[in-house]
Amino acid sequence: MTESRSLPVPDGLAGERADAALAKLLGFSRTFAGEVLASGGARLDGQVLQKSDRLVADAWLEVAWTPRDAPRVVPVEVPGMTIVYDDADIVVIDKPVGVAAHPSPGWSGPTVLGGLAAAGFAIATSGSAERAGIVHRLDVGTSGLMVVAKSELAYSRLKRAFKERTVEKVYHALVQGHPDPSAGTIDAPIGRHPSNEWKFAVVADGKPSVTHYETLEAFRAASLLEVHLETGRTHQIRVHMAATRHPCVGDTMYGADPVLAGELGLTRQWLDAVQLGFDHPRTGEWVSFEASYPEDLQRALDTVRAAS
Repeated sequence: MTESRSLPVPDGLAGERADAALAKLLGFSRTFAGEVLASGGARLDGQVLQKSDRLVADAWLEVAWTPRDAPRVVPVEVPGMTIVYDDADIVVIDKPVGVAAHPSPGWSGPTVLGGLAAAGFAIATSGSAERAGIVHRLDVGTSGLMVVAKSELAYSRLKRAFKERTVEKVYHALVQGHPDPSAGTIDAPIGRHPSNEWKFAVVADGKPSVTHYETLEAFRAASLLEVHLETGRTHQIRVHMAATRHPCVGDTMYGADPVLAGELGLTRQWLDAVQLGFDHPRTGEWVSFEASYPEDLQRALDTVRAAS
């Protein structure tokens, strides 16, 4: 059954890209909003809207779409996903590469929630059914630490902590070349790439994004960085490092050298969430967790180190 909405463009959405505006206005995912627009399902003053079109104040917006069932969490064992910590409120996992945080349209691979369900974990029911308990995410191609809420108390307090930026998120990244200065802050807004819907970029109208980095080791052709995120935008580290012309090694999507990636046996970006710290949602006590590099990243780092 088709659903529809017809209304004047709200003041707060004037000037927004059509896909971002529909996501905010109707609660769609950005992907589904793009699909609605690509099918000609939205019009502005009678003219079909494209994804990158901007909404105009007081113009008449008409949207029609066919709802689809939300993806279900299917219990499937996830090899390599380890439990770092577990109590009545939270479970901290070390996520392997190639695993999504939760089910989503178009993704048929393993998920953190599916792996936890297969292992018998009961997760908080807050949030949409397919994202229940998820308070933050890691890219499919990024490995490392994630916390998932098991209780409703943990869900609400951790969501607030991530929103208020009181969570400590530390990553290690092997990047091409040598950032200058060797330690610093990248403060540049990030939004959807203007010509590639699967990528993000530094754009003038993007969301505020702040990345702090420090060089841990410098090699002949690369540098190992410790990165602290002040904000948590999608692909933030990858976009910011690429914008400074020091993309993560192996991250060919954002301009990394494919020859170097091949020499190191990398099929993804060298990026790992190595440390996660926050106030425990029930006790208020600060807790911190660490993880070692996965095998593919360690092997690539050893190769770079040996060559230097």
